[in-house]
Amino acid sequence: MFQQINNLAGKSICLDGVAIFFAKYFGYILVAILFLLLAKDWKKPRRKAFGFLRGRYWQMVVLAFGSAIISKFIITEILRWLWFRPRPFVEHRVNLLLNQSAAEASFPSGHAAFYFALSTIIYFYNKKLGIGFFIASFLISISRIFCGIHLPSDILAGMLVGIITGLLVFKIFQKIYQKK
Repeated sequence: MFQQINNLAGKSICLDGVAIFFAKYFGYILVAILFLLLAKDWKKPRRKAFGFLRGRYWQMVVLAFGSAIISKFIITEILRWLWFRPRPFVEHRVNLLLNQSAAEASFPSGHAAFYFALSTIIYFYNKKLGIGFFIASFLISISRIFCGIHLPSDILAGMLVGIITGLLVFKIFQKIYQKK
């Protein structure tokens, strides 16, 4: 499957450009969208400590980034430490479109974990926006395969890590928040 996707790289300047855009830059647009959503809650009065969590969008964004950070920088790193798998271009002949350090582990994909964790939390707060984020996360992930820096199993594992982390963070927050 990796070869079928990656073999499309290098055949079209336009397709390569789109894949590079999604693999490297599109995530910044998703993050910017989340910060723009905060403006909807910005002017609302806050009376208590952590009152910012009373606003629906603040709550969503804080939980989304919290789960994404836990997913990428804690769980993914633990898994990489337990099971190091090199990038595909280290062991295979690939069409590499992005510069990536060969020393970095490939499994699981940190990008997939981060963006699917964001998507999961957003889905709980806004189904339409969540579906859009899931589609965007998929496009980012498939583009990283296309560009030769991840195997499909890296993406699948990162996706599972992100979704499970998002679910757990949301459920834990719900239990804590409902007690108050």
